[in-house]
Amino acid sequence: MAKNAVGRFDFLQHDATGGIVLFLAACLALAIANSPAHDGYDRLLSAHMTVGVAPFALSKTVLHWINDGLMAIFFFLVGLEIKREFLVGALSSRKSAALPIIAALGGMVVPALIYAVINWNDAIAIRGWAIPAATDIAFAVGVMAMLGSRIPPALKIFLLALAIIDDLGAILVIALFFTDNLSLSALALAACGLLALAFLNDRRVTRIWPYVFVGAFVWVCVLKSGVHATLAGVATALAIPLKASSRGLEGPLEKLEHRLSPWVSFGVLPIFAFANAGVSLAGVTPSQFIAPIPLGIILGLLIGKPLGIYSFARLSIHNERAEMPAGSSRQQLLGAAILGGIGFTMSLFIGTLALPDPSFATPLRIGVLTGSILSGLAGYLILSQKQQSKSGV
Repeated sequence: MAKNAVGRFDFLQHDATGGIVLFLAACLALAIANSPAHDGYDRLLSAHMTVGVAPFALSKTVLHWINDGLMAIFFFLVGLEIKREFLVGALSSRKSAALPIIAALGGMVVPALIYAVINWNDAIAIRGWAIPAATDIAFAVGVMAMLGSRIPPALKIFLLALAIIDDLGAILVIALFFTDNLSLSALALAACGLLALAFLNDRRVTRIWPYVFVGAFVWVCVLKSGVHATLAGVATALAIPLKASSRGLEGPLEKLEHRLSPWVSFGVLPIFAFANAGVSLAGVTPSQFIAPIPLGIILGLLIGKPLGIYSFARLSIHNERAEMPAGSSRQQLLGAAILGGIGFTMSLFIGTLALPDPSFATPLRIGVLTGSILSGLAGYLILSQKQQSKSGV
């Protein structure tokens, strides 16, 4: 466990820088969207790109290529992390996994309920109930990493595991609630691709390219099936072997993690943020922040997330179902719970699926950006305060 933890701290430090790049990309998008260049920004994202040769060509807007294509790479990386954490990492034993799993459950249920209560009378807006239930790994972990040695190592692992489980929850939400117009033939082909991935794993094939080739085939089939294409990234990742063919060598899963992590942190996520965070503030009034959709998102992230995470975590510790992160105080646990309210990329992503009508773009982005920024600031302030006690109960 210790060895794995060291590796994760390298990731945490790496993710702190990635969080800064992500923040700058979002700020750049906001600046352009509120400048004379906003028309060019909109034209760029709505321009069509065609990949392939007819009749096998795919034609989509730049925005769709980013949300359906690049984000599949992000979810592929998330799938690799989920598999490794459950096999050899912070989620590999029942006791170590209990706290982040229970806390993540609370962090998904409570904000979803808050949003649903506020938007209960709107049959369309209620579809966004899952928007405040997500946590942005790069931002949340990045903010904590900036606090350095003031944060106990176990608390960093807790937040990372919590964010990973949150993403797993988001994946399930996408699969169950945002799938329309299913193509059974495309799903059948995707299933054949998944069987091929399972066969490669069963045969202990450790070369990466066969998995990437078959995974690309699965992605195209899932894209055509009506199921969101990002799920193909997760499914492919779960087939990647953890162990190498020879002892002492880095396994395919960790090799892919190390190679993809900088590309995702400094490429995929900033591009996604740049493409989705650009909201025009022209004509935005204070009353728009308390409209049902943005208010539900803001309160879900800022209040619902920490309330759900902290209360479920404390209850599990009190009932001896889980243990307090070593060396952490209640105040630090609360600070980590508040950082869980940084939804940003994941909340924006789910929002584009739940509320695809362009008329919802501004209230969606206002809610996600406001709730995420306030959660980040509040969590940082609480965690940066001097700790009076390290009591685990």
